[in-house]
Amino acid sequence: MNHLSTSLALERCPHCAVMQPQLARITERENRRRGGHRRWGVYECLACGGLVVAAMRAGDQAQVVLECYPTPPTELSDAIPARPREYLRQARDLLTRPAGSITLAGSAVDAMLKEKGLKEGRLYERIHDAVQQHLISEDMAQWAHQVDLDPNDPRYTEEGSSPATIEAAQRCFAFALTLAEMLFVLPSRVSQGIADSQPRA
Repeated sequence: MNHLSTSLALERCPHCAVMQPQLARITERENRRRGGHRRWGVYECLACGGLVVAAMRAGDQAQVVLECYPTPPTELSDAIPARPREYLRQARDLLTRPAGSITLAGSAVDAMLKEKGLKEGRLYERIHDAVQQHLISEDMAQWAHQVDLDPNDPRYTEEGSSPATIEAAQRCFAFALTLAEMLFVLPSRVSQGIADSQPRA
């Protein structure tokens, strides 16, 4: 149970996903609008600088948090096969070390495509093959190219190039997680929905 005080106890930062983040309160305010009487706190992650907003009922001596934005990340779905799920978990946990996180997000995408039988060629060639097989849309392929998932991309290794950033790692992880949702999680939910809606004997 979380409490609204000078620091906010979350298992993970909603922005960088670091475990047991230090979230320090930078401001607070009471709000009585729309029939709700709440006290809001704004907290800053000392690892990534991301802001988290949390609320409790004003006057609540226990200071129990009722709302939190953004929502802290949840566990990865078991519908994602074990190998790509582990790469995704590590990519999420290393967002504050962006070069490693980007590499792991790329490995997660690679593993997901292999799970779908796309094993030949470079990563982006297989992403194109996924479009041809209607596993993903053209827009997803464009997104993949924009986030620069390939750790062997010369832009990351050229002398004088800018180092990977947390923002770049977040974009790569967001793409990889969305791909996992499309390839595994949503089909699993559809299959479960069909099974649940079957007439009972």
